[in-house]
Amino acid sequence: MHLPVLQKEVIKYLAPQKNENFIDATFGEGGHALPILKRIKPKGRLLGIEIDPQLYEEIREKLKEDNEQIFERLILVNDSYVNLPRIIERYQFRPIAGILFDLGISLWHIEKSRRGFSFKRDEPLDMRFNAQINKLTAFEIVNYWPKEKIEKILKDFGEEKFARKIAENIAKRREVEPIRTTFDLIEVIEKSTPLPVKRKLKIHPATKTFQALRIAVNRELSNLEEALNFLPKILDKGTRIVIISFHSLEERIVKRKFLEAKSKGLLEILTKKPVVASKEEIKINPSARSAKLRAGKIL
Repeated sequence: MHLPVLQKEVIKYLAPQKNENFIDATFGEGGHALPILKRIKPKGRLLGIEIDPQLYEEIREKLKEDNEQIFERLILVNDSYVNLPRIIERYQFRPIAGILFDLGISLWHIEKSRRGFSFKRDEPLDMRFNAQINKLTAFEIVNYWPKEKIEKILKDFGEEKFARKIAENIAKRREVEPIRTTFDLIEVIEKSTPLPVKRKLKIHPATKTFQALRIAVNRELSNLEEALNFLPKILDKGTRIVIISFHSLEERIVKRKFLEAKSKGLLEILTKKPVVASKEEIKINPSARSAKLRAGKIL
């Protein structure tokens, strides 16, 4: 199972007590949800939301094999957290003591989905979390969108320094043949990145482009904004909110929305600065290096 980041800190700020109800809005493989479920025994319930239908089915079957009784207190839903108001009403899931958003992509998506999330594997350029509700793929963006629009995506969602050059070379390459796989795209990106820069980079040259395409395909930033807009309206007084972000774009949105809610008297901010992983955790789980946690409480 994928190691959940900042697990101790999540428990600290959510502060789950017995018989309370919680929501994990990004269930994934359940790494955060299962420790919460243990702490809210015997009657506390957890509503888990997982957008990916394949991951949803796999984790549901695994949990059934491990402990079928868990579903007496776990409601697992295949949906997006942008539909949270409707989901809460459908399952009459109240009162709510706390809600968690872990915005990082799961290890399952990188290693098992075969949808082109990783630049380490030669896979089709898909990058959708849910193909049933989303027709847009990374393949379509790369092969059919105007190069100006691709450049804007790479700048806005990836903060990619060489966005223009990459977009230009994508346009040239697709005139000859389609850019079908992750390795096809990586070849274009590497040709677009100056050699002296590549030598100094601490990350793979394709990291920011892949991030930008994934965000664009799944509308990640607009979904986050929408959710943070409605949360103060649908949650109970005293509900604790914990959000873990993994890049500056998400982090800025969370910070801004928390401050907006605070200025309106809707939220108490529990973290003056974002909480980051300890050196010990980063040694065990390197993906925790970029994680930042912010927490608040509905007033």
